[in-house]
Amino acid sequence: MNIHEHQAKEILKSYGALVPKGFVITSNSEIKKKIKNIGNKPVVVKAQIHAGGRGKAGGIKLVKDVSMIEEEITKMLEKKLVTHQTGTMGKVVKRVYIEETLDIIKEFYLSCLVDRSSSKIAFISSEEGGVDIEDVAKKNPKKIITTKVNLSGIIKDQEIEKIIRPFNLNKKTEI
Repeated sequence: MNIHEHQAKEILKSYGALVPKGFVITSNSEIKKKIKNIGNKPVVVKAQIHAGGRGKAGGIKLVKDVSMIEEEITKMLEKKLVTHQTGTMGKVVKRVYIEETLDIIKEFYLSCLVDRSSSKIAFISSEEGGVDIEDVAKKNPKKIITTKVNLSGIIKDQEIEKIIRPFNLNKKTEI
């Protein structure tokens, strides 16, 4: 199953996780209506395609000047992004996610995927990562922890602790 970033954040939000505010735009005709309440705050315009490497391919733009938001969204919609995961054919951007900016103290990496060879879900976590997770994997693979859990049943507390251990979370995080 492939889901976009904005869909994943909605799922996390439905379970009580704090996520930055954002909204989706799928056509040029929606832009003016949806951005009118942004105010003077900088935003991030994010291409929504099923591939990693969006930022390095120009699919994630920090827009500090609010007068440029409409232009950046227009440029990104229907743009073909070519990343290390799309191959040379690339993928056309059919939707963008407009998200509020936050002051980031620390960036973590967490992903989950189905490991077909073991029929388990593999959670991959690292105290380092984000856009440079591939570099972390090459230079310091011990910083990446993989935890495989059964597809059926409840995830055990020990498994959850192993998944989040690299983050060194010791207090409640607020947005």
